[in-house]
Amino acid sequence: MRVRGQAREDYVLEPVYWDAGTARPLPRLLKGRTRGPVFVTHRRPGPGKVVSPRDVRPDTGPARLSYGRTRALLDEHTALRGPGAGWDLHEYRHSALTHLGEQGASLLMLMAKSRHKKPENVRRYFKPSPEAIAELTSLLAPGGSNR
Repeated sequence: MRVRGQAREDYVLEPVYWDAGTARPLPRLLKGRTRGPVFVTHRRPGPGKVVSPRDVRPDTGPARLSYGRTRALLDEHTALRGPGAGWDLHEYRHSALTHLGEQGASLLMLMAKSRHKKPENVRRYFKPSPEAIAELTSLLAPGGSNR
């Protein structure tokens, strides 16, 4: 994954970590490619649309999937009560950090995973569920037993 710096020369390559379930479709998505975007639109950029060569699949020509289109697709496929009622990308990230926190990930690990620099920015993501709070409270029971 590339992280944007001040100028194009300042791009920094960082590893992306995938679990087995998420990584399973990668060979099919990559199909032997070594460069270009993985997630692309279903069509080529329109005439007059200026697109960086690194944002276009070199073998077939479709452009990188934009943030806006990704947001629309996620909403479309998760909206149970009609358009605009589905997940958004920020909620998806928030949910992932919350689940990691409930599984016992430390604040430092959550900061590393989300690439936040300040602890207060990660704390606002972490909203433990009532079940997680009940489990934590049960540690205070006499004898330290879980109820």
